[in-house]
Amino acid sequence: MNLKNTNILQDQFGREHSYLRISLIERCNLRCSYCMPEEGVQLSPKSHLMTYEEIYAIANIFVKHGVTKIRLTGGEPLVRKDFPVILNKLASLPVELSLTTNAVLIDKFIDVLKENGVKSLNISLDSLNRDKFKEITRRDQFDKVYRNILLLIKNGFKVKINVVLMKGFNENEVIDFIHFTKDLPVVVRFIEFMPFDGNRWDISKMVSYQDILNLVNDTFKKDQIIRLTDAPNDTSKNYKIEGYKGQFAVISSITNPFCDSCNRLRLTANGQIKNCLFSTSESDILGALRAGYSIEPVIEKAVKSKLKMRGGMNTLNKLQNPERHNNNRSMITIGG
Repeated sequence: MNLKNTNILQDQFGREHSYLRISLIERCNLRCSYCMPEEGVQLSPKSHLMTYEEIYAIANIFVKHGVTKIRLTGGEPLVRKDFPVILNKLASLPVELSLTTNAVLIDKFIDVLKENGVKSLNISLDSLNRDKFKEITRRDQFDKVYRNILLLIKNGFKVKINVVLMKGFNENEVIDFIHFTKDLPVVVRFIEFMPFDGNRWDISKMVSYQDILNLVNDTFKKDQIIRLTDAPNDTSKNYKIEGYKGQFAVISSITNPFCDSCNRLRLTANGQIKNCLFSTSESDILGALRAGYSIEPVIEKAVKSKLKMRGGMNTLNKLQNPERHNNNRSMITIGG
């Protein structure tokens, strides 16, 4: 493969990758069924995970070549004991820092987030019903998560709530979640259920972008529904209800993917680059770093090999082939 192109974060389709998502840990304090198989996952040995020094060293190279935004994910990133150290190190780089969390522990980190310039957080919350929350997460933490969301809002953080929709489970809460934005300045983002190893994905369980719009149109008058302008490289299609403080959006990775404008790369907790959430191939950046090699060629090769759409699954028929999902990781070991 030709590695002479000086812009190592530009792929063969001209997409420039300025957004790096770093998974800090594979462990989580919840057990969401769409993220983790019921029997659990084989975790990487601790020695295979990136240290905080390695995370910083790798991030520094990405920033040098044009990354302007870093999101910390997991597992649950706040489970990692040296999270404050990692955040503080990354805050020294000229990037926008953000975090994806289930918010169970977030109340303990409010000051740390403020001190390191974090202004925006994505919170995973798939139900506003306590019993359903317990069913999907296999943990009884709804009240704490709900209180912590309100705490974040009170402290001035920009909060986005990620809701994975599944037929027969929580699609009847779409309107409840939209009403949640009436008095709170939050963005609720409905996510189409996506296939990963062990999550028993079936397209019949998916609530599509059009399904969501149908529910919205059946509930609100046409002139109440405002289509907002999406930001460049945005994964979501954004809306709000007239007079509501917050917004809602749809991330339609299955029925209406946004691959043409993708600017994202993922770094797993065990130091592998995934150039696409759906890709079955990975590039070992941590191994190169520990061996004393330059990691730029590894980054460039990974970026240049990125396929045009959903890791090569450019049709629904390919997407529905379970063999393709089994060759990918479970979501918890990729990073949200």
